[in-house]
Amino acid sequence: MPGKKPNLLIVDDEKNTRDALRRALADGFEVFTAPNLASVKTLLEAESMDVVLTDLRLGQESGLEVLQLCRKQNPAPVCIMMTAYGSVEGAVEAMRQGAYDYVTKPLDLDRVEILLRRAVRTTQVEQENVHLRAQLDRSFGLDRILGRSGLMKEVLEKIRQVADSKASVLIEGESGTGKELVARAIHGMSSRKNRPFVAVHCAALSPQLLESELFGHEKGAFTGAVERRIGRFEQAQGGTIFLDEIGEIDSATQVKLLRVLGERTMERVGGNQPIEVDVRLVAATHRNLEGLVKAGKFREDLFFRIRVVQVQVPPLRSRAEDIPLLAEYFRKEYASENGKPHLQFSPESLKRLCAYSWPGNVRELRTSVEHGVVMARGSQIELSDLPTSLRAVSSTGEIDESRSGVKLAALERDAIQIALKESGQNITVAAKRLGISRRTLHRRLVDSKLGRRKKP
Repeated sequence: MPGKKPNLLIVDDEKNTRDALRRALADGFEVFTAPNLASVKTLLEAESMDVVLTDLRLGQESGLEVLQLCRKQNPAPVCIMMTAYGSVEGAVEAMRQGAYDYVTKPLDLDRVEILLRRAVRTTQVEQENVHLRAQLDRSFGLDRILGRSGLMKEVLEKIRQVADSKASVLIEGESGTGKELVARAIHGMSSRKNRPFVAVHCAALSPQLLESELFGHEKGAFTGAVERRIGRFEQAQGGTIFLDEIGEIDSATQVKLLRVLGERTMERVGGNQPIEVDVRLVAATHRNLEGLVKAGKFREDLFFRIRVVQVQVPPLRSRAEDIPLLAEYFRKEYASENGKPHLQFSPESLKRLCAYSWPGNVRELRTSVEHGVVMARGSQIELSDLPTSLRAVSSTGEIDESRSGVKLAALERDAIQIALKESGQNITVAAKRLGISRRTLHRRLVDSKLGRRKKP
């Protein structure tokens, strides 16, 4: 094995076994030995172990206690159990609690070494993943949530307030507003930032697949379950799980999710062994969950569990002052990627970006800027380089009625009517959904009744 040998800790109360294993494995590993739990504690405090090979029975102590000590380390070493043939059930229990594998005595040294090397590779991959996750968390901090508008300042302040709490967070907002960025920022500013951030897009999976994806399954749990699968909750252990579009999950999965949040335990599909779960939940939806609760499509008790703290991400049309900032950020990103670092917006194209209503929100703005960068032939992104939908906007900020038959006023009126309908004509709730103040919504309703046209 090239480079530094991986650290191996052998735990056995019999000296002859420890010495024999040390001699057999010294060529491939930096071997440490311990006869009992106290020695294991001392060694784990002094050295970072890659893999631990421990006997299940250590006199009056247990290898399960060694396993629990290992799981508290950061990074945690992979743990392999040694057991007598008649005590395999104990080793299986150890695997349920997180052990990598087990071997039976008398030991087959070739099998032991193969298993140890495989365990080391697993550790290396996990450590690389931790490093990559740390890089990803840094790249998805508050610096990636751009905005100087009052609405976005409120969002940023709420992220700072809730990030390091243990409370579940519900992020609400239209599709494309950046709800996952908010979730990643909450994780990245929390004490869990060095642990996994696991995202699950609930709307993309059927009920059976979603249940297996979240909670895992045992071999043979259903047709096609040819091996055990570790679910996303277990993968997120110690970190954050992000459930995007949580309003799409079916009633059976809602019940199971409620149990996980309430009892902090779960079972894999087809299993009956409780697994402890230490995960912070952040959920997101573009739907009106309160409306779904009233319609009997979403459990009220689960709704209150996930909405301990609520973060409302405003649509882009409600923070138009942020459009130039976002457009410039995306221009730099895509101009660099496409080998056009000096490319700029023409005054007309930037004005047109600011005049558009952005029904697809920040996601649509991003792809539109990328389109402009790719299509640009000179030193500027011209109006003709933008997508067709943007070129229909007039220089006054209206959508060209002769080309689309729609005006911004009509779009605004429709959005207000939909928000009022979904909120049961509650102006406060409707204003929150639209990302504007109650006073602003009331004024626009009055203007609409008087037949006046106000700029959005």
